[in-house]
Amino acid sequence: MNTKSTYTAGVILVNALIFAGIAITVTIGLTNWGATVLKTTRTLAAREQAFQLAEAGIEYYRWHLAHAATDYTDGTGQPGPYLHNVTDADGDLIGRYELTITPPPIGSTIVKVKSKGVLASDETVTRSIQATLAIPSLAKFAVVANNDMRFGAGTEIFGPVHSNGGVRFEGVAHNIVTSSKATYDDPDDGNSQQKFGVYTTVNPVDPNPPAAVPSRPDVFIAGRQFPVQSFDFAGLTFDLAQMKADANTDGHYINASGAQGYRIVLKTNDTFDLYRVTSLRSAPSGCTNSANQNGWGTWSINNQTFVANYPFPANGIIFVEDHVWVEGQINSARLTIAAGRFPDNALTRPSITVNNDLKYTSYDGTDVISLIAQGNFNVGMWSEDDLRIDAALVAQNGRVGRYYYDSDCKSGGVNYYDRNTITLFGMIATNQRYGFAYTNGTGYDNRNITYDTNLLYGPPPSFPLTSSQYQTISWQEVQ
Repeated sequence: MNTKSTYTAGVILVNALIFAGIAITVTIGLTNWGATVLKTTRTLAAREQAFQLAEAGIEYYRWHLAHAATDYTDGTGQPGPYLHNVTDADGDLIGRYELTITPPPIGSTIVKVKSKGVLASDETVTRSIQATLAIPSLAKFAVVANNDMRFGAGTEIFGPVHSNGGVRFEGVAHNIVTSSKATYDDPDDGNSQQKFGVYTTVNPVDPNPPAAVPSRPDVFIAGRQFPVQSFDFAGLTFDLAQMKADANTDGHYINASGAQGYRIVLKTNDTFDLYRVTSLRSAPSGCTNSANQNGWGTWSINNQTFVANYPFPANGIIFVEDHVWVEGQINSARLTIAAGRFPDNALTRPSITVNNDLKYTSYDGTDVISLIAQGNFNVGMWSEDDLRIDAALVAQNGRVGRYYYDSDCKSGGVNYYDRNTITLFGMIATNQRYGFAYTNGTGYDNRNITYDTNLLYGPPPSFPLTSSQYQTISWQEVQ
């Protein structure tokens, strides 16, 4: 027997079996890997399709809001979710998106749209997107004016500033300052030389045009820009008339007092006390309208009578056809208090005055107030020495500010012409020149204005908007 041949054949057979086993193992592994890759690819493709279906839902509702800005029920008038099938070019069903719409709170424009994409071939494959859509309001500025403005030393502003006129700035601006004018003749500088649309007299004083505009980060921390597009104050007329209509429909309308006006005291229990103002405080002896200002007076209450306590209206709008004094505090409320008379007459336009603190409880956008006056927004003679106003302030035809009270404006040995600090949290829109202080030291020594960013897309009820189109302000995939 040839044992050598038998041994050699056995070795070959064993090696063949080993290599065959390896080949089979590798083949099975490659097959399984290929199947896994194919499955993963199909899963990724399916998930991508579901994602695109969800995106289609968001884009559809943006289009829908562009044509029906206040429809939050997908045209059904019924609660959601709202289902829409999606087909390909051949009419074959690809899948669907399911929309859940969260309408804005009273006065806000913020709409939340959640879209869930579901694949027709495998309904276990879903992806969801949530987008926040909103229309920007007038409150995109800390201060916006229709006239020349001067911000003196002691003014600190956190938020963008714009004027349709020129801007003289001697304080500190933490955000951009803009003007609609390339150059202007500053009425306060005592000469007729043109100044930059936005300029400063803080040393080193800005040169005059046509010199290059210097960089002044000590004053304009975020810079300055001019000329830019003007803001349309005339367009606010309709908004005030609409507020009156809204107050008559589902708000609180207050007709003329037959006296000096009304005092409104806001409360944290979602009610307000209403008083009829029967007389105003007379100016102290020797305190006169030395600056010859229109509408000058103390704008401070002497006598009043209690009318009633009322709940905050359902739509958050209180409209008064008379002068109004406002103070108090809110907690989780959204209110607009407007003062106007129609037909509009320049001689009878009412004003709104705040002499005592007007405050929020929360500063996250939960609390919001706007005070919209057809005439002026005032801070009177007998105002708090350290006054805080949390609100968006609008003077449609007049100005936001304090009248000039000279050094004779004292009462009982107390100086009322020179106040310490006024703090504003919100924004200011003023048709005429703004100001809470004067160059000779009268008024509020310190003026702190902080822009409430929540007002841009979450403004008070019926607050003027700057566009009719929704913008996407956030977008994220959710579970």
